[in-house]
Amino acid sequence: MKQEINSQPQFEKTSLWRRFILLFDIDRWQEIWITIKSNKSRSFLTAFGVFWGIFMLVLMVGAGNALKTGIFSQIEGFATNSVFFMAERTTEPYKGFRKGRVWNMTNSDLPIIRNRVDDLQYMSPVLFGGGNGDKNVVRGDKGGSYLVKGCYPEYDLIEKSKMIYGRYVNDIDIAEKRKVCVIGERVYEVLFHGENPVGKQIRVNGIYFQVIGVARSTSGVSIGGQTAETVVLPFTTMQQAFNQGNIIHFLAATAKPGVAVRSIQDKITEVLKQQHQISPDDKEAVFSMNIEEQFKMFNNLEIGISLLIWIVGIGTLLAGAVGVSNIMLVTVRERTKEIGIRRALGATPNNIIGQILSESVVLTVLAGIGGIVLGVGLLSAVGVVLSQGDQFFKDPQISFTMAVGSLIILIVIGMLAGLIPAQRAMMIKPVEAIAEE
Repeated sequence: MKQEINSQPQFEKTSLWRRFILLFDIDRWQEIWITIKSNKSRSFLTAFGVFWGIFMLVLMVGAGNALKTGIFSQIEGFATNSVFFMAERTTEPYKGFRKGRVWNMTNSDLPIIRNRVDDLQYMSPVLFGGGNGDKNVVRGDKGGSYLVKGCYPEYDLIEKSKMIYGRYVNDIDIAEKRKVCVIGERVYEVLFHGENPVGKQIRVNGIYFQVIGVARSTSGVSIGGQTAETVVLPFTTMQQAFNQGNIIHFLAATAKPGVAVRSIQDKITEVLKQQHQISPDDKEAVFSMNIEEQFKMFNNLEIGISLLIWIVGIGTLLAGAVGVSNIMLVTVRERTKEIGIRRALGATPNNIIGQILSESVVLTVLAGIGGIVLGVGLLSAVGVVLSQGDQFFKDPQISFTMAVGSLIILIVIGMLAGLIPAQRAMMIKPVEAIAEE
């Protein structure tokens, strides 16, 4: 009894060792390769279904990743937890006012919003324009037509810019109503041609301002116009210099981290309606654009596209697997006598199943690896072609995890494709197989 107990672990070790030897049995793999090569046309057409399925899957996933990367790069640096407000005509009569009334946000709204909206993080009023006409921004004999925008320092935390020279507008500029400005990169190129512009004077809508910085946008999203073609002034300076009184054209705000933007959107809208005698039921008088909701819509769309890509890709692979399975069934039928002889010479059912499954997996994996390599190569070539400049389709590649996952899927599909033919081979009786002509 003691001897039997001791021999059991030794038997298990021997069994595992034999399996390991079989895995690297060169003769076995040569036999698999000979079987695949014996009918090259059939093997090629069978493998092509799997090759095409994984190739298209790689291309679709790479294209989806490129689209996602490109769009995210456009909004990088822009506060996705932001909301923007603008005054529109009223659509409801209220407290003696007729509908269709024109109203404006004013400076007095800002401290009230700050006090009443607890979840507010950053807020900046924005003023646009200040004058129209050709070449409204001039330095010497150089000039151009550019957007003029007045805002608070907090605006740079909502629509982030990278400073090439100097600094952005600060609180002292606002308090002292300094005649300073931050110019966009394109404005800088036209007016200064590479020299340091900080401290130099330019004329904006007929008034001289000192340049304190040059800004480059870190995202493709910009409110009112491109940052590269914008001149930013302190908000208070722009109101005074261009006789805008206390009017606010646009209001930008962000919610504190972890707070839904919808919360501050509703509260700010309520405050504005109360301050300007607007009906609570008027849904159009205060225009607001919730960037967080727009961003969530894009995320949901991206998830839906990714899901569709994988469903189509896996479906194509399964169609290829069906082709492999059918060919393996034909192969088993053609090799009935061979399988019968193997069984008569002592081959176990597991040996027969392993042989058929191995052939199926090898055929599937080889075709799949070819599809992955070609797909990745084509994506790399497209990425090089599109690498110049900013675009919405950027860096079309697949991740290493996706490549490994694809190989695992191929192995599983290969095993499933060979399962039915393997069971068919195992049911062959030696005597009947040998006697069959």
